[in-house]
Amino acid sequence: MLEQLFGSKTRLKLLRLFFSEPDNSFFVRELSRNIGVQINAVRRELEILLNMDIIKEKEADEKNKENEMEVGEKLRKYYILNSESIVYSELQALLVKDKVIGQKEFIQSFKDKMTTVKLLILSGEFTGDKRAPTDLLVVGKVKPRVLSSLIEDYEKEFGFNIRYTVMTEEEFADRRYVMDKFLYALFEADNLKIINELGV
Repeated sequence: MLEQLFGSKTRLKLLRLFFSEPDNSFFVRELSRNIGVQINAVRRELEILLNMDIIKEKEADEKNKENEMEVGEKLRKYYILNSESIVYSELQALLVKDKVIGQKEFIQSFKDKMTTVKLLILSGEFTGDKRAPTDLLVVGKVKPRVLSSLIEDYEKEFGFNIRYTVMTEEEFADRRYVMDKFLYALFEADNLKIINELGV
């Protein structure tokens, strides 16, 4: 629905990324990589968002990401969300709802394609808790290619990387028995148990 509202899938992907990391600034190639769209298409949409005052430009030396710069990137402009835009609050509310819908679609697709999974826990990016050691814990028999495809599609759609962890039932049982640091941190963080056939 939002794609039709904004008139461009690339524009929607950019807005999702900017609003998911409102304090971060990005160079064009970084944006292109994150959302999986060709750089020229990204540039066109950035110009539109600039003209609408939704994002702002920053000079390279204002961005404290020197270690992440590529060759030649120091001469380029960087882009950041304009929190003072008159439509900031309205866009934020729309994109929060959009994220919830996207998560529901991801969960349904996961359930349809990963029928042998015994436990699926969402945390981190999915719950907004940065303390979590992973965003996605999957326990059970997994088809690696199917899982990778599901995650890559979601990453490109919403513009952030998903940290995911896969365990067999035996490994999970052993680690839960001793309550290792990883599982302890995950259970202490905000989490959602989407599939739970293990009585966790």
